[in-house]
Amino acid sequence: MIIPGEILVVSGTGTEIGKTVVTAAVAAAALAAGRSVAVLKPAQTGLAPGEPGDAAAAARLAGPVTARELARYPEPLAPATAARRAGLPPVRPADAAKAAEELAHDHDLVLVEGAGGLLVRFDDMGGTLADTAALLGAPVLVVVTAGLGTLNTTALTAEALRTRGLRCRGLVVGSSPAALDLAARCNLTDLPLAAGAPLAGAVPAGAGALAPADFRARATDWLSPALGGHWRNPAG
Repeated sequence: MIIPGEILVVSGTGTEIGKTVVTAAVAAAALAAGRSVAVLKPAQTGLAPGEPGDAAAAARLAGPVTARELARYPEPLAPATAARRAGLPPVRPADAAKAAEELAHDHDLVLVEGAGGLLVRFDDMGGTLADTAALLGAPVLVVVTAGLGTLNTTALTAEALRTRGLRCRGLVVGSSPAALDLAARCNLTDLPLAAGAPLAGAVPAGAGALAPADFRARATDWLSPALGGHWRNPAG
């Protein structure tokens, strides 16, 4: 079960792999269990002012969560690069950690969604989402892809977490195809071995396009009991 006041960092093995939808699913499951939830996006890139960002998208799908964004940069680049090119101050790991701690005072669960992968730079000093997780002492939920190539990127991310003394809360497949090919079927067994952490869910491809009510009704089907759902790895 999710611990009241918990801060959970959501990262991934790359970009555009379903982190926001996974964040929304975890938030929806927590809301269904009667918990209060906040979603924090430290650095949003690739959007103009006024466009809904990832935190707002997660809130739209999940339900009544507190959505907070610390900084926004217009170009779809790594946060440090986007901030530098825009002539705007970067978000630093300590900024994100402070915001998460503030939200944790008033919420049972705070989900901190990164940009891209674990070691994408927030600033030109080399600060990353991993540094934010370390400052918070928070576990990291890693969103992965389903098919060929995912074992390597998953193992690299898990190794980076271990090197920094960070705990991997589990893996969630961020966009699982309706029909699994051979690699994706085998990866249900091999992903936990590559990461040294359990496979804690699989969110189907296209889930983000569901109507919010349907998304909320189905979210617990996609997550394991450790994340408030009842999904079981079919590989055992």
